[in-house]
Amino acid sequence: MTHQIAILGASGYTGAELVRLIATHPSMQIAALGANSKAGQEMGQVFPHLRHLDLPGLVKIEEIDFAGIDLCFCALPHKTSQEVIAALPRGLRVVDLSADFRLRDPGAYETWYGTPHAAPELQKEAVYGLTEFYREEIRAARLVAGTGCNAATGQYILRPLLAAGVIDPDEIILDLKCGVSGAGRSLKENLLHAELSEGYHAYAVGGTHRHLGEFDQELSRVAGRRVEIQFTPHLIPANRGILATAYLRGEAGAIHATLAAAYAGEPFLHVLPPGETPSTRHIRGSNFCHIGVVADRREGRTIVIAALDNLTKGSSGQALQNANLMLSEREDAGLMLAPVFP
Repeated sequence: MTHQIAILGASGYTGAELVRLIATHPSMQIAALGANSKAGQEMGQVFPHLRHLDLPGLVKIEEIDFAGIDLCFCALPHKTSQEVIAALPRGLRVVDLSADFRLRDPGAYETWYGTPHAAPELQKEAVYGLTEFYREEIRAARLVAGTGCNAATGQYILRPLLAAGVIDPDEIILDLKCGVSGAGRSLKENLLHAELSEGYHAYAVGGTHRHLGEFDQELSRVAGRRVEIQFTPHLIPANRGILATAYLRGEAGAIHATLAAAYAGEPFLHVLPPGETPSTRHIRGSNFCHIGVVADRREGRTIVIAALDNLTKGSSGQALQNANLMLSEREDAGLMLAPVFP
């Protein structure tokens, strides 16, 4: 069976990444591409690296006929997705890549995003899309909310450790570096080459980054108590990739064993041998996440490092992984592409 797929927001980075991945999928066909700002153009004009594919033209979202569409990916900006998804046919299955449905509490959404949620009934229905931890809920879901790329990376380190009680939940420091594509494709002065290259900088320092809402929600749920981590993101002059370094109180042996056991059967999460550390260059363009554990020189302290591609495992690859579950396909279908190196 071939599933008919629509992508809304196809002219952004995550939309293009979805097209790249679905092009290799054995049982998905792209039937519609919505991109209001680029409507009337061909995908190959907007993204020349995709010009070899036979794709429908870009159209305004309201021009798409959703009859016959099995699943829709919504790769639209935050605050736009909720209104667009609310207007879609109720029987349509949706994977949203924005932040609009990640937080279960409408009050928390308003706190972190500065505006009331426009579709609170849909927010109650949404399933958090961290695939490895919500598989059964995702299989049955109509609406899945993809995670933030930073939030996913940090959770792959922390969730199993908090669940097993092998780290101190009150002493978690997460230092994270992300490539510039994580900021999206819209023109911004601080993302110009002359402003960004030859250096990197911290941003949202002191607990203002919106992904902290996800960390608070998910880590507290796992631990069964309030967990608030220290988190500082940095923007690096690279196109893709996230490298997250967690400084933890806990024994390295127990931490490595816990992570290795938690991810032993996972196709995309690889725990490296003790003492080895990952690199973004080894996961670029793939749906893999590599995790390394190193004992600190201070007894009882451990450093855990995770690397993934923010556009793939952190966003579009995760979205396709979830869609596979929703459509009863192999979870790794279309996702076993090897990383691009060098």
